[in-house]
Parts: sequence; structure tokens; C-alpha cells
Amino acid sequence: MQTMNIHEAKTQFSKLIEAVMQGEEVIIARAGKPVASLVAIQSMKPVRRAGALKGKITIAEDFDAPLPDDIAASFEGS
Repeated sequence: MQTMNIHEAKTQFSKLIEAVMQGEEVIIARAGKPVASLVAIQSMKPVRRAGALKGKITIAEDFDAPLPDDIAASFEGS
């Protein structure tokens, strides 16, 4: 974690952004007293698009066929 005064932070802003992108936290101080923290923003969840997996997934023809009696019985507790 770095701490630097406002004037120094203004002159090295690009370097501070690079440090933050690498996971470092930077404290900005005024007259030696911490006043702000510079941290990376947590990445947003990717936007889900309908149909993005079209043609990549196949479903078996018998997907919704009844289960065999012995397997169905174990689900029913018999």
C-alpha cells in the first residue's frame, strides 16, 4: 500500500492507476493525513445474451422419457 500527498498523486496519476490495476491500494493524503483511498473497481458481471450457446448444446431425444422403474422407485423412497 502506497501513501502519497495530493500534489505527488496528481503528477503520477497514470502510474497510480497502473498500480491499482495490479491490485495495489493507494492512499491519498493532504498534509500527511490520509483523506482518500484509490482502489480498483470490482469487475461487473458479464452481460448474458439469449441464444449465445445456440448450436453448442444438444439434448438427447429421450431427455424427458420416463425413468426406469428401479430408478423412479429410489426417488420415491420405495
